[in-house]
Amino acid sequence: MPIRRLPPETVNRIAAGEVVERPASAIKELVDNAIDAGATRIEVEAHGGGLTRILVADDGCGLSAEELPVAIERHATSKLAPDADGLWDLLRIHTMGFRGEALPSIGSVARLQISSRAKGAKDAFSILVEGGQVGEVAPAAFPGPHGARIEVRDLFYATPARLKFMKSERAEALAITEEIKRQAMANESVGFSLDIDGRRVLRLPPEHPGPQGRLARLAAVLGREFQENALEIDQTRDGVRLSGFAGLPTYNRGNAAHQYLFVNGRPVRDRLLQGALRAAYADFLARDRHPTAALYVTLEPTEVDVNVHPAKAEVRFRDPALVRGLIVGALRHALAGAGHRASTTVAAQALDSIRAQQSPFPGYQPAPSPAGFSAWREGGWTPPTQRPMDLPGLSEVSARVEPGLGGGLAEAVREVYADAAASHSPYADYRAGGAPFDPVDYPLGAARAQVHETYIVAQTRDGMVIVDQHAAHERLVYERMKGEMASGGVTRQTLLLPEVVDLDPAEAERVVARAEELAGLGLVIESFGPGAVLVRETPALLGKTDAAALVRDIADDLAENGQALALKERLEEVCSTMACHGSVRAGRRLNGAEMNALLREMEATPHSGQCNHGRPTYVELKLADIEKLFGRR
Repeated sequence: MPIRRLPPETVNRIAAGEVVERPASAIKELVDNAIDAGATRIEVEAHGGGLTRILVADDGCGLSAEELPVAIERHATSKLAPDADGLWDLLRIHTMGFRGEALPSIGSVARLQISSRAKGAKDAFSILVEGGQVGEVAPAAFPGPHGARIEVRDLFYATPARLKFMKSERAEALAITEEIKRQAMANESVGFSLDIDGRRVLRLPPEHPGPQGRLARLAAVLGREFQENALEIDQTRDGVRLSGFAGLPTYNRGNAAHQYLFVNGRPVRDRLLQGALRAAYADFLARDRHPTAALYVTLEPTEVDVNVHPAKAEVRFRDPALVRGLIVGALRHALAGAGHRASTTVAAQALDSIRAQQSPFPGYQPAPSPAGFSAWREGGWTPPTQRPMDLPGLSEVSARVEPGLGGGLAEAVREVYADAAASHSPYADYRAGGAPFDPVDYPLGAARAQVHETYIVAQTRDGMVIVDQHAAHERLVYERMKGEMASGGVTRQTLLLPEVVDLDPAEAERVVARAEELAGLGLVIESFGPGAVLVRETPALLGKTDAAALVRDIADDLAENGQALALKERLEEVCSTMACHGSVRAGRRLNGAEMNALLREMEATPHSGQCNHGRPTYVELKLADIEKLFGRR
């Protein structure tokens, strides 16, 4: 077959197929241009899922009459400029866009109209592109002092085949909303508004740049619950900074849709970053639960390649191990700093469950009716045999079950807190041997009772706490075992006959390169020729294990995540199982000293607010919450 040159309109449509996949991707490109133009407010309108009409208006620097026809030419952009030697550097990208493909690609498959007034100019101008056919620049009306209004009608009308494969209008509208949310989270100092089919969807005013403004924007997008249960992240390592907010382990979701990742202000979907986030929470969540987070990676443009995909949704780091290690370390440090804290949604869910119980127990009868004695005679209710004012102790001041710490409990608590919080903690004087303060002032309060030999009820200064004794002690034992394993290393067992594991040569090379790291986890391997690994020792904790399957899982983890998660997860799973069997079981009766000692140890142990599967170990109800249940508020 002869080789033919493609006509320009066909080339444009091929480019459009790469950059403009759906209405949401067209809006993303237009919003990127607005941000690069210095806009402080961006308005987006969409009709018919974005297929009928899209409008993106901004108050950026705008375009002059001379720039309008150049802006719709392929690979024409204001984002790049040659250096002193006349070279165009694609490794130092400081803007959102740089390829110069978005506007011509949209214009080749739709009806595109650009109206703009340049900053400082008196007149506004517009240009129309229909299916790749460019019109003349003409004067136009423009409402603002400067900026641009880009209107896209009948998207993909010039490519009917592509139009047939679009999803429903509702699905496209949801994709547009998600895209605007990501852009808004990446640019908290820019105000955003979104209307879909004339319906107001988002109104996000500009926030002050910085952590507080960013958290306010995240709360507006993700909900106030995220703000209440988010941990601030801010760590720097070798010129790479990680900032943002991550949710508590007990504030988790059923999928990874609530994980937002940004690199130099650009929303991305990167497997490396997602794998690092999963690794950081692997110790706290079950496999089917996912953390919530909004993480921002900032580094020199020369250290990251954003020119990987036309849509710029993927990036490639020069030192991926550094970025991954920073994410895992920073998140684990923040989670450890949270101590025994659990998410506020735990109490809300408990209250909702209580309110949902319309009939507390079978045979429940309502309070006496106005009929009085006649209702009792008909069997509607049973009058008390004693008047309320005659009940013994009712008129007296309520007494505390445990007014102070007695017996050997004081010494036990001092031992628990010996190496705990810093000297400014309210426990400092108590640890030093001073006079103890009121036990209800502890974060988890003073134990008052044990219910069903499973749950500990404690009183705090402004509410009450209910603790699952088995789940709480399981986490305490697990954290202790992990600390011992980290300080003393993993005990190894030598195989009577070393096992040879056949792998792909590239996989074998990756595994052998991590031999020292694996030895620290109890797995001793060595190279056994091309495409093979020899296993000499395995972790004693695993007992009799399938060494070949373990090595293959490690090879898969190294290929996907750059770290041997399989072995760590197996060791942690064994520790978790051992902790479960070695912890206080449900059904065991505890005395007051034991219950208080468990509460104090929870306060001094990181991550004790959730069990090893991300479920809460305690529920805290404030007095205000309890009063709402009884209609007192």
